[in-house]
Amino acid sequence: MSKVCQITGKKAMVGNNVSHSKRRTKRRFDINLFTKKFFLPEENRWITLRVSAAGIRTINKKGIISALKDAKENGFINIY
Repeated sequence: MSKVCQITGKKAMVGNNVSHSKRRTKRRFDINLFTKKFFLPEENRWITLRVSAAGIRTINKKGIISALKDAKENGFINIY
């Protein structure tokens, strides 16, 4: 499974490690992903999502149904 948030679409970025002598080597900036279960009261079932910390805050703010609908419209998720 790839390291992509299913709500926000965030994924890893590439950057540089910069040493004291300013020598640059490539590195990855991974996102803060969690595997979390959410309850859908309309369907009376649980779903499991891989979401970032920002995705969890989005779900708390909008609600699970609205967040899933927006993620589906943006093409980040295909289960709902």
